[in-house]
Amino acid sequence: MGKVTGFLEIDRQVHKYQPASDRIRHFREFTLPMSDKEVEKQAARCMDCGIPFCHGPTGCPIHNQIPDWNDLVYNGDWDNAIRNLHSTNNFPEFTGRICPAPCEEACTLNLEDIPVAIKTVEQAIADKAYETGHIRPYPPEKKTGKRVAIIGSGPAGMAAAQQLGRAGHDVHVYERESRPGGLMRYGIPDFKIEKHYIDRRIEQMQGEGVTFHCGVNVGVDKPVAELLAEHDAVLYCGGSETPRAAGIPGDDLGGVHDAMPYLVQQNRRVGGEPIQSVAWPSHPIIAGGQHVVVVGGGDTASDCVGTAFRQGAVRVTQLDIRPQPPEKEDKLSVWPYWATKMRTSSSQAEGAEREFQVATLEFIGEEGQLTGVKCCEVDDKRKPIAGTEFVIRADLAFIAIGFAGPAAAGVAGELEGEMKIATDSRRSRNVEANDRDYRTSVDRLYAAGDVRRGQSLVVWAIREGRQAARSIDEALMGASVLPR
Repeated sequence: MGKVTGFLEIDRQVHKYQPASDRIRHFREFTLPMSDKEVEKQAARCMDCGIPFCHGPTGCPIHNQIPDWNDLVYNGDWDNAIRNLHSTNNFPEFTGRICPAPCEEACTLNLEDIPVAIKTVEQAIADKAYETGHIRPYPPEKKTGKRVAIIGSGPAGMAAAQQLGRAGHDVHVYERESRPGGLMRYGIPDFKIEKHYIDRRIEQMQGEGVTFHCGVNVGVDKPVAELLAEHDAVLYCGGSETPRAAGIPGDDLGGVHDAMPYLVQQNRRVGGEPIQSVAWPSHPIIAGGQHVVVVGGGDTASDCVGTAFRQGAVRVTQLDIRPQPPEKEDKLSVWPYWATKMRTSSSQAEGAEREFQVATLEFIGEEGQLTGVKCCEVDDKRKPIAGTEFVIRADLAFIAIGFAGPAAAGVAGELEGEMKIATDSRRSRNVEANDRDYRTSVDRLYAAGDVRRGQSLVVWAIREGRQAARSIDEALMGASVLPR
């Protein structure tokens, strides 16, 4: 906890943003950092609530010891704050930027709509640690002689690699794209997380003995069977990449795209790379001067909105089939769980027009090119209401309704073919492995992250990567000191 009476004396404050008119002119992060003293005051608001739901299963999947590091920051002990934070979270600079902060929803002070600014404090601790040189390589004292391969370098793969490398294993990470980071690098826009934060962690991990092999498409360039033959264990962290099929007539028109190729292209532009990706090939997609419609109401849809504005879109409309949520939730019914309530992302606040309880009936066009999106209102059961049809002008449309499992080609294709790996009963083809030892039906092959649990949050990916690392270490050495 922080100061005993801090929550009574200090108002909640979080990072401020650059004005929308300024931030849409660039792809950099646009949060305005708070001073150390301001952050310490926010940490002081952490109250002696008895049962801190913020770091229980409802609040923080990686079980960050939030009251502990809030107290350390309040007392100015930033060094021990980052040590505490790193004991549960390998990459707080990632989660402090892109996690939706279920911990704040679970905060006891959220009963009064004034939760502790946990996410702001977490990001400040991580950024301070870089300034003070605390985040540097921590190589193992001795090597075990065991080799571990990790397929995929997203947050699950990175977390597992760092844990296993520090345990003394020879860790090799195989990444299909030209740089590590997975969809955290290529799917999440730079205005939410600049990629030099990923680069710094990769540099740290390399100093700890982790080897990254980029441009290697496992299952295509290098068979999984070969990895298993060359290593003592293999961890599959391939993510959830197959776009969920919308089944909307006209989705073959020019100008209609899944969200991810669009986001990946722009991230590659910002990163100074060719726009063509191994997994997301497409001709150039630019929203400048266009009328844009985004189908979907989640984070990926919001990222499309922000990207379109920065590219110079004339108008951006976001369609959500769900009813418009209430401005304020019934606390006694939902707390400490994530509440359904009206939320406006920074991208939506930049000028998006939002339509709720609207179904996308058809993409319409002329001579093979999109010209509009036909919509209608729906009832509470998402059934179209007759006579409510309308058309929105559109030059570009992005479908952002989620993901349905790992990419069919490459690793998944080989595993489902020759190895007959068990998948879950859903159509998503997630790899079947429990959340205790993360073993798959193939000997010495483990799976963690979205490829196992389905699309989820970065915090869940980090948790699963850490837990899988402990399981692998235990299997290789007979015991493990890695935290679970």
